Amino acid sequence: MFEAPYPPYDPSDTASFSYTTVLKRWPIILTSVIDNIYRFNHDLDASIPSLESGSEDLKLIEERISEGKAIIEKISKLKYEMARDRALEPIPDDGEAMVEEYNTELARLAQQGKHTWFQAPWLFAECYLYRLLRSYFTQTKQWRTYDPFLSQKQDTFQKSSKAIFQLATTMHELEADKQKLASDADALNVIFKEMIQMCLWGNATDLSMLTQITHDDIQNLQSVGRDAQAARKQYILRDDQDKVWAHLQSLSGSNGSRVDFVLDNAGFELFTDFVFADFLVTYTPYVSKVVFHPKLIPWFVSDVTPPDFKAALESLLSPTFFPSSSGNTEWPVPPVAQAPEPRVVQTPPDLPESRNHLRVMVERWQKYLEEGVFQLSVPLDTPLGASHVKANFWTSPWPYWNMKELAKDVHDSLHDSGLVIFKGDLNFRRLTGDVRWPAHTPFSTALGPLAGAFPILSLRTNKADVVVGVDKDVADRLDDSGEQWRYNGKYALVAFLPCNESQVAGAK
Repeated sequence: MFEAPYPPYDPSDTASFSYTTVLKRWPIILTSVIDNIYRFNHDLDASIPSLESGSEDLKLIEERISEGKAIIEKISKLKYEMARDRALEPIPDDGEAMVEEYNTELARLAQQGKHTWFQAPWLFAECYLYRLLRSYFTQTKQWRTYDPFLSQKQDTFQKSSKAIFQLATTMHELEADKQKLASDADALNVIFKEMIQMCLWGNATDLSMLTQITHDDIQNLQSVGRDAQAARKQYILRDDQDKVWAHLQSLSGSNGSRVDFVLDNAGFELFTDFVFADFLVTYTPYVSKVVFHPKLIPWFVSDVTPPDFKAALESLLSPTFFPSSSGNTEWPVPPVAQAPEPRVVQTPPDLPESRNHLRVMVERWQKYLEEGVFQLSVPLDTPLGASHVKANFWTSPWPYWNMKELAKDVHDSLHDSGLVIFKGDLNFRRLTGDVRWPAHTPFSTALGPLAGAFPILSLRTNKADVVVGVDKDVADRLDDSGEQWRYNGKYALVAFLPCNESQVAGAK
């Protein structure tokens, strides 16, 4: 299997973001899980006085409380060992996928003396952390289906209502020009660029990163106004939007008119993925089908699971999920990239009408799911922890360049796609192996054997050290500035690589 010519990022460098992650971010995330379980247990305990002594319901609640306490003890022990750079323990055989894969790699790292929290490769350790955390729940009777991050995902999704209503009205307005747009490729291109930036910056909402940020900050990050997008464009360090558009046009009428989304975050980002997919199949003649690829276990706090995917549509159609609002509510352009003149973006003036626009749009998405125009790569009712050959690989620790050898079913499926869109920072890290590539390394080189397997588009806001495909002078200037441009979320990459070998050879 392919091995990169550079070592992986790890926390041994105290100036790296990986060091900060192990030292600060992961303990905060684990503490939030403990708090979540504690509150759940407290609510269960409060219900006991209303139950009949010796009843089956009482026994089940008492068992769940006891198991919850045991999970809290395990997570507390994990935090203690992490802070002291103890060895990573083998994942117990809990009956779910990827146990052997993680433990085999852990044994290999142990032989190299790189099996502790501050010495292990960052990508492996972070994936391992979430798989180990999952094992704490799946070894119980009462917590197997519990997602410890669900309340955070739902809470953040609810607070995204203003941006969601605005986008719903934007899509409604496209409907009036649908026929005209279908025959006007230039006009479609303009809208496409707005859509791809919306989809790109929707990735700014990453709950594993938002360990010290207010809900107002979250709303700021979700601004989708045109002025905000124009201002942000200067922060896209690699911008292959024109190449992607030309490629999409080539799919028209071909067998490759399917697009795949390898999903990242639930909530608002998943909503923007739906909007982008809707635009592609509803308003362009180039794409006939979109396949979405989720994670099968709670992953990196906010990643999409099948239950998240299904619940998103139900929540968007619920008349009570989003808070009511009276009058116009203003929300500021994000400070990440202020427009030349500070301004505010208003929610549509007729909020009830915007709710109707949202309902119509989401009902169209539901119809697409029924007809197979939209499709989840696994059955829609797949529960947490299920094993599936088309999805297990997404929660493995492996770089994507070894996909063909380690997940042939996934590789073969994507090989039939007209375009595979990898969303977010973790997908970019796995595409490039999370190794110390120089920033000017060609994107095709960093993909290793995956380059040319199928058309790849990576939409990524920079929130980890690894960066490739950036002009050397740009990378040098940013490095010299002292700005933490590789991981502060201010900059982004729109990196595309086709599957045509001659195009790959000449790609930047």
